[in-house]
Amino acid sequence: MNMDATGAASTAPTEGIRRLPITIALIIGAFVSILNETLLNVAFTDLMKELSVGPSTIQWLSTVYMLVIGILVPITALLIQWFTTRQMFLSAMILFLIGTVICGIAPSFGVLLIGRVIQAVGTGLLLPVMMNTILTIYPPEKRGAAMGTIGLVIMFGPAIGPTLSGLILDALNWRWLFFLIMPLAAFSILFAAIYLRNVSELTRPKVDLISILLSTVGFGGIVYGFSHAGEGGGWSDPTVYVCLVAGFVSLALFVWRQLVVKEPTLDVRVFKYPMFALAAALLMVMMMTLFSTLILLPMYLQGALVLAPFAAGLALLPGGVINGLMSPVAGRLFDKFGPRALVVPGLVIVIVTIWFMRGLTTTTPVGTVIAMHISLLIGISLVMMPGQTTGLNQLPRRLYPHGTAIMNTLQQVSGAVGTALFISIYSAGQKNYLSTVSNPTDPAQVPHAIVSGIHNAFTISMFVGVLALLLGLFLRRTHAPVEYHPAEPQPNPQPQQ
Repeated sequence: MNMDATGAASTAPTEGIRRLPITIALIIGAFVSILNETLLNVAFTDLMKELSVGPSTIQWLSTVYMLVIGILVPITALLIQWFTTRQMFLSAMILFLIGTVICGIAPSFGVLLIGRVIQAVGTGLLLPVMMNTILTIYPPEKRGAAMGTIGLVIMFGPAIGPTLSGLILDALNWRWLFFLIMPLAAFSILFAAIYLRNVSELTRPKVDLISILLSTVGFGGIVYGFSHAGEGGGWSDPTVYVCLVAGFVSLALFVWRQLVVKEPTLDVRVFKYPMFALAAALLMVMMMTLFSTLILLPMYLQGALVLAPFAAGLALLPGGVINGLMSPVAGRLFDKFGPRALVVPGLVIVIVTIWFMRGLTTTTPVGTVIAMHISLLIGISLVMMPGQTTGLNQLPRRLYPHGTAIMNTLQQVSGAVGTALFISIYSAGQKNYLSTVSNPTDPAQVPHAIVSGIHNAFTISMFVGVLALLLGLFLRRTHAPVEYHPAEPQPNPQPQQ
């Protein structure tokens, strides 16, 4: 379908499209942008000294990244229908490169923060475009392998980020964390300009400014509220509950408006498809478990086992790398056996591993922690990609932009919720332990207090994993429904066994 005289709709032809160059272009861009998310964390100590700011201020370099993506991703469902694949991807990577240059030459914290915001805008535009393109160019029976390859990059980038950052900082200053990214970003833009093709459908729906405002306040308020609570603001901080109340009220109004307007910005009717709704809930629960581990294990390694930050990063590297390598394997197994054959065993591995993590002590060998981390991430890799692909497979093509935007947004929100929840549980466990000892200020008690907090957090995390297992038992293989004209009502397809 080509653009008609009114500009109402346009579909880029996908027959004869060379999938491999397009996939490579997407992978390069995803790797560069996602690697950047964890690359900076190890440099926070150096940044605080050079820029003369405190921990609460420097944390904004991470918080603002999550906040911008949480605000922007819902709007991408609209943008994808207004701009072509090439326009969206190249704009995202150019913005990311501009932000990286600003960060690299930043003379002050304020300029560095502006650069991070621009980087986050690029990443927020890129991720939904990447998933939407994969859904468009690959048939359902081949999407598992394609999504698995994307998953390898998504997991491998954050895994090597802290270790790579530590190596760079040992030899160079923090600015090189950005300088070394610039050539990769530039190469991604050049490669995509040559090989990326337009595959998206342009319908140019009406821009609803009220929906955009409600979405921004809703998702932004929720992500910021939970992030602020988890970063030290605490649940009693008025900023936290004001942001959360404003966020949930705005989100409720946003959902109501999407149901009553003729052309919704983000079509929440995707939740009428049962496997999509189930997969979205499953992924939210799993993201909470994943984020709890990513936050708690480094604290345990550095605080209870007294490892240096670089050594802690190295200890977590094998699990992250193996998790990345498992993604394409899980993708191929998904194409062959369906989701439940992977998701249920994966969740059992997660639950059993977290049960063992509840037994961590101040004398647990580092090798044991590494083995537990590897086991946990293998289990998560068997759940995340198959669950996400199953949910998106059930949607008709016209809902792909909305489905991918919702999946990405819910993952950002659940990550913020998980971080705040488990940091709160961890901190409460520490305080409870210190209240029972004769000298709470004794430095020798700190490792034991950390272990006590870890026990409490992983106990709750294990119950969250059981909830995920109950959801996973209902997951079924799905196929996209027969397409209808947009004006006609869509069927509510039943999952196939």
